[in-house]
Amino acid sequence: MISLTSPVETWAHRVRAGVKLAILSAATVALFALQDPAWLALSLVGAAALVVSGGWRFTRSALRSLRILIPFLLLVAAWHGVTGEFEAGLVVALRLLAALTLANFVTMTTRLTDMVAVAAVLLAPLRRLGFSTRAFELSIALVMRFTPAIAQKGGRLAEAWRARSVRRVGWQIVMPLAATALDDADQVAEALRARGGVDPT
Repeated sequence: MISLTSPVETWAHRVRAGVKLAILSAATVALFALQDPAWLALSLVGAAALVVSGGWRFTRSALRSLRILIPFLLLVAAWHGVTGEFEAGLVVALRLLAALTLANFVTMTTRLTDMVAVAAVLLAPLRRLGFSTRAFELSIALVMRFTPAIAQKGGRLAEAWRARSVRRVGWQIVMPLAATALDDADQVAEALRARGGVDPT
């Protein structure tokens, strides 16, 4: 899940979060069961059609979110090209792209509070046993909120690098990005402490 909830209203926004997450889970399991590149390509076309059904503005936003996959997909292709396992590399790339396209569609059409509510329902048996699930629910919300935020900051660092250097963006932005992530984590921790923290019981 690599994007925030889209402000562009689509038909999928009206589908219950639990239903979407259940379908996403089943679809992901099915994708990992498929080994034929043709079926995986067809699955990717289906996922793309689902995104396009949200309209042009929605689709453009989804494509921007998925751009961060390009370096990883190129790395997968290069590795399998070197090893001569072209079909295996194609299977991995198609499966990954289809699964993340579906996951991105779900997060773009589902409010964060609704996802946390689904997690709370799933964790209800643990609460009946006396365990506190608040920290886990909060961690889910933080991961879903800050993963795309960190990706956006990484994009801005890459743009700043390209504006100041003729060399390609590389490992040099890793340390500034890590420092930014740690600074964000410190600020969130201070905000949580100021509001009473998380019940450890």
